[in-house]
Amino acid sequence: MKRIGVLSDTHGKLREEVAEILRGCDVILHAGDINTPKVMESLKEIVPLYIVRGNADKEWAEGLPESLSEEICGLRVFMVHNKKHMPEVMENYDLVVFGHSHKYEERREGACLYLNPGSCGPRRFSQPVTMAVLEVENGEIRVIRKDIIQGTQRTADKRSGRKAAEEMGKEAGQQFFAERLHLILRDVDRGRSVSEIAAKYEMAEETAEQICRLYLTHPGIDAAGVMDKMGLPGNR
Repeated sequence: MKRIGVLSDTHGKLREEVAEILRGCDVILHAGDINTPKVMESLKEIVPLYIVRGNADKEWAEGLPESLSEEICGLRVFMVHNKKHMPEVMENYDLVVFGHSHKYEERREGACLYLNPGSCGPRRFSQPVTMAVLEVENGEIRVIRKDIIQGTQRTADKRSGRKAAEEMGKEAGQQFFAERLHLILRDVDRGRSVSEIAAKYEMAEETAEQICRLYLTHPGIDAAGVMDKMGLPGNR
């Protein structure tokens, strides 16, 4: 039996829990937005790495492929960062891996498994931090979802159904973000850089950059105003 570690959207952060899981695998598949060569090199030191370039992978990643088609552990595998960039015909593959949305997705179409492992990098609001491990034997694939950090939405009362869970997760995420935003703006005033803020609050640099830009280009704006600009209800 072969074990394949599947991850995406690490955005410059390799958690020790993730590295420990990967040490038990034979190969690693990374669906892009790795963000830094340091994380890529760290993954290569664990086991062989297959990786594609994500939209957040800048000049340093120009040598990485936008998509990949390989036979891995006996499986015909296709990888791409954004599923919108998949070819129209995918019937020749056993496994298709993608990322970009930061949301775990797993479905089968015929004999093919489509898998988005979610994000196991910096936590994004209340979303869970996830990856997957595939156990492959005799051409059969068993998927093991790994929740590194569970999302707030998972605590919703199951009797309320899916809609209640989604609403609870959304509200909790907005409240969590509002509380953090006051601290983030204080750090902006203290002169902390975008990368420092992203690392401190475990968020994607794109989000940290958006917050800093809104705050610095709108004199007098407060945390609630920044949330309004970002399309989120403020915590007034």
